[in-house]
Amino acid sequence: MPEPLGLLEAADPAGQVDTLFRFLAVVGSIIMVYVTGYIIYFVIAFRRPKNAPANHIGVQIHDQPVLEFWWTVIPAVLVASLAIASVQILGSINNTAGDVLTVESIGYQFGFAFRYPKIANPIPDEMHVPVNTPITVYVTSRDVIHGFWVPEVRLKADMVPGIINTIRFTPTRIGTYPIICTSFCGALHGKMAAKLVIDSQQDFAKWYNAQGGKGTTGGTGGNAAGVAVALQGGKVEAGQALFGQKCSACHSVGPYAQKIVGPGLGHIFDDSAHPKLVDGDTPTPQNVAKILKNGYQGDIGVMPSSQANAINNADIANLVAYLVSLSKH
Repeated sequence: MPEPLGLLEAADPAGQVDTLFRFLAVVGSIIMVYVTGYIIYFVIAFRRPKNAPANHIGVQIHDQPVLEFWWTVIPAVLVASLAIASVQILGSINNTAGDVLTVESIGYQFGFAFRYPKIANPIPDEMHVPVNTPITVYVTSRDVIHGFWVPEVRLKADMVPGIINTIRFTPTRIGTYPIICTSFCGALHGKMAAKLVIDSQQDFAKWYNAQGGKGTTGGTGGNAAGVAVALQGGKVEAGQALFGQKCSACHSVGPYAQKIVGPGLGHIFDDSAHPKLVDGDTPTPQNVAKILKNGYQGDIGVMPSSQANAINNADIANLVAYLVSLSKH
């Protein structure tokens, strides 16, 4: 198979992004040639005559409605065309199929960690995915703002503490490609890099099993019940402080309908209008702790896991204690 000219396309929707880039390049080049050409022409055609005095006034041109009409209409049409094409491609990218395999990518100073369904420990600096499989990547950070960019995939997202951004793509070309941090994040920013490894289906299955993965690799990889979190000893005051740090950007302490990004959590245990949690479970402290531990993905959005949120079991116990106290008011 012949190598393409320029940067490889390793996944869908890289081709759509390249189409938009080529459109921008062609239109921009035409505008540049047109404007530069007229500047050169004006410099030559309207230059000061050799024997003219220094204060010589050149040819005065006023009121050219036809010219003014076209230099307004043509750029407007070009900009509108670019806007329409950009919105269409962005919508196509956002609606790209995903979720056959879901991976969490966590940035930190100075590296990447990747969490997979049913693999106990995060994988450092190497993200494996199977070819021809729709992939969803949830990216976030546990310290400062980082960037997640794979040039051969053409998609980039900011990794922001407390916020989950989503990338969806379908790998199409087996190989190893760089993952680059695109936001200056500290002294060793230049060394912050990882690898995207696109494997064959068989090689990915072998790698996944070697990492301790069990069963299917589909779904969110975080909603299994797992080991119950010990909630005894949770402190309301500590949970309130932690809620302000980790949760208040997305959740209020009002009723369920008082949404910010996610629902209000003030009466999560006794809200008659919403007798179930978002995952369909009954609102018990342990079931809330399960969501805080494993995260959740559904129609309402994405709830990051404790790994992505950088909280431990003691933090979860404190948060649950605080939420229980709110329901008592």
